Amino acid sequence: MVLKGGKMIALMNMTDQPKYHLTVEQIDIELEQVKAAQADPKKFEPIYKSYYARIVGYVYQRVDSKDLTYEITAQVFYSALNNLSKFKAQGVPFGAWLFRIAGNELNQWFRKNKAQRTINIDEEAMDNLKQEVDERTSANIDKGLFQALEELEADELELIDMRFFENRPFKEICEITGMGESACKMRIYRILEKLKTKIKNI
Repeated sequence: MVLKGGKMIALMNMTDQPKYHLTVEQIDIELEQVKAAQADPKKFEPIYKSYYARIVGYVYQRVDSKDLTYEITAQVFYSALNNLSKFKAQGVPFGAWLFRIAGNELNQWFRKNKAQRTINIDEEAMDNLKQEVDERTSANIDKGLFQALEELEADELELIDMRFFENRPFKEICEITGMGESACKMRIYRILEKLKTKIKNI
């Protein structure tokens, strides 16, 4: 399902986004690739190939157009390459920096175009979220949850999106957002409580 501007629109399942976590050794190897690209932009290609599908998946989860997805993804890598000299290793995958750039590019596009955010939701992901906020499964609860999601702030919806609809572990969410793990877990817990309250009042 897609949540957009108060409407629920059925969509075909999008291609699963590849997910993986890097070991310390892999992060070190990746850092060497980044250093090489900082010295010679032509050596950015391995990083581009490694992260392209993941950034496409991240962007497509938030917009309702494949053409727009590719356009924003291209801008993400253009911005990354142009600002590569500013990148500083922090012991997390380079992808965390790329995802933050992607988030910034999306926010700029939404502000510039005054567009509604889109969330691609499959039934399994929605069921997982429903179990967190309410064990009932009636149609009214479904409607209430969609309405409650629409009333969340953009940053709140982003965290729910990553945790429940993209099924990202807390560690990865923390890498993307720059939040500490305890703070991230507490923030998501509070958002879930907020959803529960909203649903009860609908």
